[in-house]
Amino acid sequence: QVQLVESGGGLVQAGDSLRLSCIDSGRTFSSYTMAWFRQAPGKEREFVASVSRSGVRTNYADPVKGRFTISRDNAKNEVSLQMTSLESEDTAVYYCAAGWAATIYGQATNYDYWGQGTQVTVSS
Repeated sequence: QVQLVESGGGLVQAGDSLRLSCIDSGRTFSSYTMAWFRQAPGKEREFVASVSRSGVRTNYADPVKGRFTISRDNAKNEVSLQMTSLESEDTAVYYCAAGWAATIYGQATNYDYWGQGTQVTVSS
């Protein structure tokens, strides 16, 4: 059973950094491709970043390339998202997701389990 819990969101100013963390309380974490998605008010959920089961391969959405870094620690059942140079456009609820059959290029429908989300607000 996969149970994802995100943490690390908050209110920051433009240009600041923030690190999100997602912990899986299950025992099969390393079997899943992991990803972060986000949803801003009035907008659809969008892909942010993903990481392969081994942690070697990653994929990023264009708006966050060079600013965000996704990584995972399979020993700790944790996936993190380090966000730097935050912009007001990054304001959203950020969701952690796990996909059994997903690749790092998969869409949201390929992910099986989702966390409850953590709010990130960037003031300009």
